[in-house]
Amino acid sequence: MSQERDDPSKIRAEFRKRYDARNRKNDFTREFRDQRENLDELAQGERSGKGRWTRKRTVSGQRDNQESSGFQIELSVDAQSGLRGRVLKVHGLNSFVRTEQGDYQCSIRGLLKSLATDLQNVVVAGDWVVIEPQANQQAVIMRVEPRRNFLDRTSRGRQQILASNIDQALIVTSFVEPEIKPNLIDRFLVVLEKANIQPVILFNKVDLVSLADYQSLVGVWGQLGYPELFVSAVTGQGIPALQQITANRVSVVVGQSGVGKSSLLNAIEPGLNRRVATVSEENNKGRHTTTNAEFIVLANGGHIVDTPGIRQFQLWDVIPEEVEGYFRDLRCYTHLCRFPNCTHTHESDCAVKNGVAEGQLDLRRYESYCQIRAGE
Repeated sequence: MSQERDDPSKIRAEFRKRYDARNRKNDFTREFRDQRENLDELAQGERSGKGRWTRKRTVSGQRDNQESSGFQIELSVDAQSGLRGRVLKVHGLNSFVRTEQGDYQCSIRGLLKSLATDLQNVVVAGDWVVIEPQANQQAVIMRVEPRRNFLDRTSRGRQQILASNIDQALIVTSFVEPEIKPNLIDRFLVVLEKANIQPVILFNKVDLVSLADYQSLVGVWGQLGYPELFVSAVTGQGIPALQQITANRVSVVVGQSGVGKSSLLNAIEPGLNRRVATVSEENNKGRHTTTNAEFIVLANGGHIVDTPGIRQFQLWDVIPEEVEGYFRDLRCYTHLCRFPNCTHTHESDCAVKNGVAEGQLDLRRYESYCQIRAGE
């Protein structure tokens, strides 16, 4: 029996394929003719399936099968030399980690970068990690601890985690400059429902509109039990309430470019001085001012993960049949449909479609459900 089977700390892990040029011997026939007498020595020099080209290796660690974070391998490290810290920001190949002994600029252990995974980035803001300190406040990230939860999306066919280990998500939107995108908010809500993260919808720039004109739109989310807050970074409306709900909690701020995420952070934390920009006059779209997700410590005891503006939000690992379960308003009707596998799009005797026709379900939310289910 192999050692990894006897020792539960030994795990067979899959790694990414390496693309180095293969220096493979191709003169075995000539050697066989010239060295017939030394066949045993020749056999010992032949290349085996093991070694640097195999995509699986045995590593020390333990398996983590948490449903919220998927399959992970927690690699073993030296407990005496390792420091536990939290990732503040990832910039290129460098990660900035805060520990009780100070902040470190870290590279990532080669073994972690080589693991075969769908993740676009192995380390993200909000991660708890174990680092091995080096000289001059440099360190190496040796292990990423299992994530309690995370907010993710699809980016270029891979999973992009925007932030991890968070208590709530602040979905920032604006009615104008740029115009509100209800479908984008619904997409955020679906992902947050899946991750079991509390959402809070922030309507910024309320000083530019009359809220009565948008009551029918925002009222639907409020009736579903989603907390809403009307704020203005210019007039200060709602800022004290925003400071209160972010106190002693870890929050991630998400939303499309130009809605004022950085301006709100500057308002709730004087002296933060996050860079801001105006909306483009040509296309009424926001300009990116935040380029990397960053973990920010607030004076009220809370923490904020500021993320770059998002214009498209494609769901990761959500099949069409799951979407209805993440719509709170649809869940009360789906079991009343005639067909147990009803998609609520074209079937007859569909309770969801009947609810829309009778005005019991919001038509815009239903259209949003159809678009998300279709992968549009």
